[in-house]
Amino acid sequence: MGLEGAAGLNETAREIVDRATVLVGSERHLSHFPQSSAQRLVLSSFKTAIAQIRQHLDGGQFIVILVTGDPLFFGLGRLLIAEFPPELLSFHPHFSCVQLAFNRIKVPWQDARVISAHGRSLDELTRALQKGWEKIAVLTDSTNTPGAIARLYLALDLPIDYDFWVCEDLGGSQECVACYTLQELQERSFAHLNVVVLLRQERSNTRPLDPSQLPLFGLPDSLFLSFRDRPRLMTKREVRAIVLSELSLQPQQIVWDIGAGTGSVSIEIARLCPTSQVYAIEKTAIGRSLIEQNCQRLQAQNVAPLHGTAPDILNSLPTPHRIFIGGSGGHLPEILEVCVEKLPPNGILVAAFATLEHLNTCLMELQKRPWHYRLLQLNFSHSVPVGSLTRLTPLNPVTIVTASRNAVGA
Repeated sequence: MGLEGAAGLNETAREIVDRATVLVGSERHLSHFPQSSAQRLVLSSFKTAIAQIRQHLDGGQFIVILVTGDPLFFGLGRLLIAEFPPELLSFHPHFSCVQLAFNRIKVPWQDARVISAHGRSLDELTRALQKGWEKIAVLTDSTNTPGAIARLYLALDLPIDYDFWVCEDLGGSQECVACYTLQELQERSFAHLNVVVLLRQERSNTRPLDPSQLPLFGLPDSLFLSFRDRPRLMTKREVRAIVLSELSLQPQQIVWDIGAGTGSVSIEIARLCPTSQVYAIEKTAIGRSLIEQNCQRLQAQNVAPLHGTAPDILNSLPTPHRIFIGGSGGHLPEILEVCVEKLPPNGILVAAFATLEHLNTCLMELQKRPWHYRLLQLNFSHSVPVGSLTRLTPLNPVTIVTASRNAVGA
């Protein structure tokens, strides 16, 4: 059924209800059929209802169960299939709430990610947001409300923008469908029956941000334009802060950022050291474009985005004082060979690794030479809301290698 009640049923469904000897549903569903002579079972506890239905089936009764939407779409249907032989069951779906929601906002939904947070955690939504899914529909409950979803999105600090639609009482007389700001989602209350639809938006605004509103370093990840299919592929803020410290930056230096990605590390260095020159080397054209846009957005004038593959492109660059390796494209031994050759005696090399294999390759290469190095493994956790509570969610561990001809830290 839909929220409009019996009026929304087709002729076949009405005939089925008329034939019922036992009618099962919530008090709201049952109230739509005051003239029915069928015995009524109020659906409250599923366990109790299943036991009662089984008893009436054994007695040869014709049982009709009333639910909202499509019973096989996050509904009672899956429990019935688990409890009864399929040949005893037939389903007559109405429109699902998600189908109605996307139709109301006039957006195709065949590629949407549908998540039920009804009586469940928001972990699945967290993963969908981190992957930057284009369209997400969330079935809510009294704990995982539109406001809770907004708080989760803000806590994740993602470089992705979404429009947030709340579709309330779909099909009913009090239906309301509107797009809200994150602040509005947290400040107002919504009808108990609602679906939240998140639609990802393009970040086309590359106008410079107000530098007076930005921190000196440790820029939030959400400020950076990122890869559309891999929105979290950047050196995270917490890791950047450690990398900047390990590089022991000074004014008027030449810095190489190899595998620069979105340019997050290059831009942090450039803003801290405006008299230095940073070369951001990225093998993908889209990566170089993102670096250029982020430089414009964050007013980093002393970054030179370079489209090329290391180590080939490195030989054409000025001798560096500092090198950061954020990505190697499968050429780590060759890159390290050039870096070790090019760095002066007081130069510093810092590399960040998320995999043991790349870390091992780096250490093996450094051990072939009379270089000093140290390791620093980073394990961070972010707080995320869980209903009215807070939980710490770990980030992937990262190992930092800091190397130099001189004793590291000397």
